[in-house]
Amino acid sequence: MDFTFAQRVKDLKGSAIRESFKALSRPGMISFAGGMPDPSTYPVEEINTIANEIFSETPITALQYGITEGYAPLIEQTRKRLSNAKIGSEDDSLIITSGGQQAIELITKALINEGDGIACEVPSFIGALNAFRSYNARLYSVPVEDDGMNIDILDKTLSENKNIKFIYTIPTFQNPSGITMSLEKRKQLLDVAKRHNVLILEDNPYGELRFAGKDVPTLKSLDNDGIVMYVGSYSKILAPGLRVGFLLAQKDIVEKAVVCKQVSDVHTGVLSQMIVSKYLEKYDINEQIKKSANLNGKKCALMLKFIDKYFPSDVSRTSPEGGLFLWCDLGRDIDSIEFAAKCVEKNVAIVSGASAMPDTSKKTSTFRLNFSMASEEKLELGIKTIGDVIRSYGR
Repeated sequence: MDFTFAQRVKDLKGSAIRESFKALSRPGMISFAGGMPDPSTYPVEEINTIANEIFSETPITALQYGITEGYAPLIEQTRKRLSNAKIGSEDDSLIITSGGQQAIELITKALINEGDGIACEVPSFIGALNAFRSYNARLYSVPVEDDGMNIDILDKTLSENKNIKFIYTIPTFQNPSGITMSLEKRKQLLDVAKRHNVLILEDNPYGELRFAGKDVPTLKSLDNDGIVMYVGSYSKILAPGLRVGFLLAQKDIVEKAVVCKQVSDVHTGVLSQMIVSKYLEKYDINEQIKKSANLNGKKCALMLKFIDKYFPSDVSRTSPEGGLFLWCDLGRDIDSIEFAAKCVEKNVAIVSGASAMPDTSKKTSTFRLNFSMASEEKLELGIKTIGDVIRSYGR
């Protein structure tokens, strides 16, 4: 049977991160590719207790259809957590989504027509980039510097391209770079977006996982004009497999996202929402976050130590203060796709920087490393192996 794919998806490529999971079944494979917290931090016993309680007391609620906006107690609890962080206002509404990824996709579906533009950081999160591409958005690249997005280039880009509908940014512990945008740049970003009458999509799944430095206010908490759409998630602070995220934005935007979600999956799984809600009710999630962040900090320090020991000195890398990732640049015009393949041959999985580029035609010598998943023993072996691959290029 002959068929053709829709134009909007015919050139889409699978996530390099998801594809890397296929190699993880290989014996001895060390993964620095995923974006998950250390599994030892998952509150397995607590969630087991909660699940048993739910099926003993309210099984029908857990197994029945729910409302699209989300499980009411979880909405209230999430709004309270955000309010305690001074995130959001009375003019905002909240919807529970199937992970933060769905929140990004719903915003794109609701706001983007074919040919509309989105200003994206370079590098950026492949899941968001593919969501944008699936609606035939035009992506405009804005470089990320040591203190966040280059605001001058953003301003120029917005001036020259009036089709841009919103700015996409991960300002805190950015994926994939690990960089955090400075407070000054956050204020400048809000000013530039307001002046150009453009919305901001703030993606903040890692913001609470700080293990060094001082907290920086979210863009949403600094927003007095309702221009920031805020995406958060329980995946990185509780358990990724539950697939529970949320979107906080102007009421009319969320109302349209609700309609779009009804088309996608009707509602987020009620059982997962109830588990998260019961966890927030019965346990101290801030202690859970602190536990994860402290372990991430320890592992990040070890990875940086081993990078400095085993990588040639001309390989640059970032030094995150939180989150799950750091970013390396090989330089010397090395193709990171080829390099990542060579690392996999040596049983180490990394993510090529090519997957994080809005412009997929550009070759890059960069790659992302996750420091949260591997054991401390495998951290050294994996980084040493990558160092050997780098030296195979004559370094």
